[in-house]
Amino acid sequence: MTGICAGRVAAVTGAGRGLGRAHALALAAEGARVVVNELPGASVGEARRVVEEIRERRGEAVVHSGDVSTDDGAATLVATALDAYGRLDTLVNNAGILRDRMLVNLGEDDWDAVVAVHLKGHFLPLRHAAAHWRAEHKAGRTPQARIVNTTSGAGLLGSVGQANYAAAKAGIVALTLVAAAELARYGVQANAVAPAARTRMTEHTFAATMAAPQHGFDAMAPANVSPLVVWLASAHSAGVTGQIFAAEAGRITIMEGWHPGPVTDKGDRWTPKEAGEAVRGLLAGARAPGVVYGAGGSGD
Repeated sequence: MTGICAGRVAAVTGAGRGLGRAHALALAAEGARVVVNELPGASVGEARRVVEEIRERRGEAVVHSGDVSTDDGAATLVATALDAYGRLDTLVNNAGILRDRMLVNLGEDDWDAVVAVHLKGHFLPLRHAAAHWRAEHKAGRTPQARIVNTTSGAGLLGSVGQANYAAAKAGIVALTLVAAAELARYGVQANAVAPAARTRMTEHTFAATMAAPQHGFDAMAPANVSPLVVWLASAHSAGVTGQIFAAEAGRITIMEGWHPGPVTDKGDRWTPKEAGEAVRGLLAGARAPGVVYGAGGSGD
């Protein structure tokens, strides 16, 4: 097949439905051979259907059944790509779950489950893929490798009722920045996308914006996010790394992150009163932070 990903092999986690499915189909449409990951059990059937769709369109794809929040699941994801196609060029980390609770009602199990799937489920596949690419570089075969992580507006601004999810997604941003810095020497680029789209995870969040498409454009379709992911996954994105993008409908935004704002320096130790007065003055000239998603509401 031809396309901007022709000849490349991409692994997509959580690709049986929603955003992952859309990414897998879009990557295949641009010529990539795709490893479609899903959890063992019922979800594997969804992954198989995605593979069938790709093959019906004359693309190439295989299923990987494994929990990428475990070391074995992440390792076999990379091994599946190498066994099936002899290479791995792109890792799209997408798998995720929700366990929403207000902070005072959020149990340890719900915290651990969400952090494991999102944050650990990004780290482990990334680590195994990076080890492979480092070995390729050391063998004189420096890759044009790409990592595309999935963060969220909740991780950038916070989200009421989603402390576990927001913390994990914020962690993915930091993980992306570290990966971009550490892996550049091996020919690896790492970026993250914060998508807004209609999936099982977001059907309640975006309920108010899920009206029938107007003028033939469904603004909440997961496929709207995939073109950016595909481009970042391709060799055409050379030189773009350590960036965080927001993608929604037809809009792409570069998120600029934390930068030093107003500053003052006494040149000596502050007293608590002086420090407080200094902070008040700095805040008067600082840009207001973005509004936390759902702020102003209440509930248990």
